[in-house]
This record gives sequence, structure tokens and C-alpha cells, in this order.
Amino acid sequence: MSIINVLLNILWIIFGGLLSALCWMLAGVLCCITVVGIPVGLQCFKFAKLILMPFGKKVYFGNMSSGSVLLNVIWILLGGLGLCISSIAMGVGSCLTIIGIPFGLQHFKFAALALMPFGAEIRPMED
Repeated sequence: MSIINVLLNILWIIFGGLLSALCWMLAGVLCCITVVGIPVGLQCFKFAKLILMPFGKKVYFGNMSSGSVLLNVIWILLGGLGLCISSIAMGVGSCLTIIGIPFGLQHFKFAALALMPFGAEIRPMED
């Protein structure tokens, strides 16, 4: 990971990334209380890990089995669409300033992941 990504991740954590990641962790724990909610809870943990340190990571959408598609449809109906819209709104708000553009781009990454978390994979960016 480059020094720029490290600095951006530190700024991200200070300016709201830590709180957002903790909220996703709490959502994951609450979902995992029921057996039926475990797949959703695991996706919440995936979000939390990405949200904590988003710079230097890329989301790959690929492994779309029929189970992933079904879970993504359920996810969108139960909250994914709202999360996507809020991430887009935060991304647009962040991009209003030049300094906020890198943060806005991260919010757009979260918006895409909020629509299709099942079958998505998070990998380090290749330099």
C-alpha cells in the first residue's frame, strides 16, 4: 500500500470512517443473531472492513451464481437501495470540494457494493 493510500485512510478514519465502520459492524452482529441473517451479517462485516480502510482496495463483481442473484435482490429490497442512495448522496456532497473528491469516489464504490454485495470480492489495487 502506498504512503498516499495510508494518509488518505488515516484522514478517512478521522473524518467519519471509524464511526461508519462501527455501525456496519453492529449491523452485522445484529444480523448474525438469527441463522437466516448470517449471510447478510457477513456482508455487513465485509462492508465494515472496506469502509474502515477503503483506499487501495477495489471491488470486483464476478461470482454471480443464482444464489448470489437471489440474495442481492432480497438485499436491495430490504435496505441495499437506501444504502446505495445515501452513498451516492454522500459521494456527490464530498465531490463538491476538490479536497473531498477522493472521499466521494470511495462513497461511489460503496454505492455499487451496496447494490450487489453478494458475489462481490474486495482485493487490493494493483499499482
